[in-house]
Amino acid sequence: MRRLIKLDCIPKFSIDSKYKCTTCVEAKQTRSSFKSVERITEPLDIIHTDVCDLKSIPTRGGNKYFITFIDDSTRYCYVYLLKSKDEAIDKFVLYKTEVENQINKKIKVLRSDRGGEYVSPFADICAQNGIIHECTTPYSSQQNGIAERKNRTLKEMMNAMLISSGMSQDMWGEAIVSATYILNKIPFKKKDVTPYELWMGRKPSYKYLTVWGCLAKVVVPPPKVQRIGPKTVDCVFIGYAHHSSAYRFLVYDSKNPEIHNNTIMESRNASFFEEVFPCLRKELPSSSTPVDEIVHDKDQEQLEAEEVEPRRSKRQMIEKSFGPDFLTYMVEGEPQTYRDAVTSSEIPQWKETIKNEIDSILQNHTWELVDLPPGCKTLGYRWIFKRKMKADGSIDKYKARLVIKGFRQKEGVDYFDTYSPVTRITSISLVLAIAALRNLEVHQMDVKTAFLNGDLEEEIYMEQPEGFSAPGQEGKVCKLVKSLYGLKQAPKQWHQKFDQVMLNNGFKINEYDKYVYVKNTMRGYVILCLYVDDMLIVGSDDKMIKSTKDMLKARFDMKDMGLADVILGIKINRTQHGLVLSQSHYVEKILEKFNEGDTSVAQTPVDTTQHLSKNKGEGVAQLEYSRIIGSLMYLMTCTRPDLAYAVSRLSRYTSNPSSEHWKSMKRLLRYLRYTRNYGLHYGRDPAVIEGYSDAHWISDMKDSKSTSGYVFTLGGAAIVWKSSKQTLIARSTMESEFLALDKAGEEAEWLRQFVEDVPGWPKPMLAICIHCDCQSAIGRAQSAMYNGKSRHIRRRHNTIRQLLSMGVISIDYVRSKDTIADPFTKGISRELVHKSSRGMGLKPFEQVCTKENLS
Repeated sequence: MRRLIKLDCIPKFSIDSKYKCTTCVEAKQTRSSFKSVERITEPLDIIHTDVCDLKSIPTRGGNKYFITFIDDSTRYCYVYLLKSKDEAIDKFVLYKTEVENQINKKIKVLRSDRGGEYVSPFADICAQNGIIHECTTPYSSQQNGIAERKNRTLKEMMNAMLISSGMSQDMWGEAIVSATYILNKIPFKKKDVTPYELWMGRKPSYKYLTVWGCLAKVVVPPPKVQRIGPKTVDCVFIGYAHHSSAYRFLVYDSKNPEIHNNTIMESRNASFFEEVFPCLRKELPSSSTPVDEIVHDKDQEQLEAEEVEPRRSKRQMIEKSFGPDFLTYMVEGEPQTYRDAVTSSEIPQWKETIKNEIDSILQNHTWELVDLPPGCKTLGYRWIFKRKMKADGSIDKYKARLVIKGFRQKEGVDYFDTYSPVTRITSISLVLAIAALRNLEVHQMDVKTAFLNGDLEEEIYMEQPEGFSAPGQEGKVCKLVKSLYGLKQAPKQWHQKFDQVMLNNGFKINEYDKYVYVKNTMRGYVILCLYVDDMLIVGSDDKMIKSTKDMLKARFDMKDMGLADVILGIKINRTQHGLVLSQSHYVEKILEKFNEGDTSVAQTPVDTTQHLSKNKGEGVAQLEYSRIIGSLMYLMTCTRPDLAYAVSRLSRYTSNPSSEHWKSMKRLLRYLRYTRNYGLHYGRDPAVIEGYSDAHWISDMKDSKSTSGYVFTLGGAAIVWKSSKQTLIARSTMESEFLALDKAGEEAEWLRQFVEDVPGWPKPMLAICIHCDCQSAIGRAQSAMYNGKSRHIRRRHNTIRQLLSMGVISIDYVRSKDTIADPFTKGISRELVHKSSRGMGLKPFEQVCTKENLS
């Protein structure tokens, strides 16, 4: 307009420069520009951080991400590799501890984006240490430009290093670390000094730097030197050792039998050939190469291929040993057949475990070779291969099992009865709680070939295993003398044999869990829990535990695993004040498998405003839904009572889930992400069993049945719990509470009878107190007569009255806000979830450790 007025195209008029046109703003509004900021800071005044996801294959150690911490003043950078984003908090604590100790200053400000890895508990740690946690504006990564540019530079350098050297993509972790090491010793634009000099206070040395990915002749360590043969091995240079004046190498070609290819070693004695890159592919023929030198006659090629026998390697196969410090991670599925195992990339490991399995079978005299009698048929077999994983996700060991095809057995002919020796999870929790109360040691043993110990009474024949046929007796079959994996009666025969051995050595069976054995002597006592082939041994005396182990080793092929670490996927952590049971690694596997893309969290497992009902339309991802429910059920049964109501509620719709059910499921997984480090903490007191019972009457008009729940604690943590839909229709709140009280009384009776056989438990037995928040239900239970018309209530009234009169239980009133059984019957608020979880002994393992360190 001003230009038109200046050119006299339109009449002159005044224009208000402060006026804003709302239409123009709505149509033309853009983001505000970002301006560079000049800051004068001291070391550790501001730390910039960011997590980078390369969306590539994992490194050799299973890392998928890396996190950087850059000091604003010196631009000195630390980098850490991560397996998952939730490890960011652990790396920050590690970084904070190191730099504050080295610089003798405190971190004041931490700047990051709004990623899920930087929310609670990351923000809580910053607040506890007085660190201001600055977050960028949503969708404005430019405000964290220093960290973003550093990550981009590192990725570009890493990509160039991999391409120029020809290294595989799983080496990107080594490349990132090396690139960071080099950038710290290069001056940045605004200053003529290096970050290393500003951070360390001395100039860096460049004499030892060399080309990444080049060939290196590394001297063989003295213990592995051969008198005849080369004194070096061919390696590829992959970086610099952390806090050590050594180089890191990847063994490329080794002629030394004790140093294996594709392993990582550190050394300072090496000769580098910086123009040779062993991993680079050979160059293709150039366009200037004559055609007649490249293209050959097809008929002649075919004739040569038919006449010349394929070349076979004469090198002797050598078993590989990567050493105790080398962690391997699963990159492919288990072999399905014997041939798959002996032709896979892990031949030495599978061959060794197959040989061990056959040796165990032969040493145990499991079969004898005979001619197949007329009219008899042989059963086939199959090899089962499995990798056993540690709690951190690395491979613990390789296992192979020779399994007979027992599904072809006929009941009444080949077997008559079958069952497995499996102790209750409640029994294991109760025994561990007792161990925490009395400060007892908990040991673990494993039977290498449990089912091979049972003696068979039936005649069963099996084919000879492939690759292990007896020379000269290939036509014979195996007549089984002892049990073999896969037989219908194998678990029963194993239990009978184990039962007999334990009873002959002075052990007694707990009458309320047949797979818990107790031995009480003048010297002390031992409690043993059997779960198929895994054993927990708790004793009051080291000599008693040792004598029990020696007895078992003399009768069975046992593996002594020392102090119990992981049992049935449950991690047992020892603290100064007791034991902590957690399944954080299992939680990580669930989240990685079913909720990988979602990084948000929820602080309650159930949305109290959402009402679920049966889906009458088409189901949504029913198979995936049922898999999540199955995974969560095992977690809830073992160590997570706070999930009981949510899992019980969602499992009702497994057959036909709707989008609303999936919405609740996603919220539960978000809560699981928020509480992934929770564990049950059993302490030294109180040394009495207490119970809490609760019920929630019908809350939905479409449903006619109530929900009941109970939980029992010992040593300050839950030992058994349950949340379930009642099978009967309750016509009032009192009736629903009474039904829940009956279920809790049934569980209390079992607990009391179980601990009666535990040595040292106070006698006479005290009644187990059950807390209930319904005074009318308590009054009904204490009343001698029942005048109601409900037959099912009358029967339960008689049962509760009998338990009260026998002194098995006692009932006490507790206010609703103080009962910890409330989350087993309905969704509750965030504060009550936190309060009830602490009441059940459920809290983060890091918090437990922190409190003990402070004390």
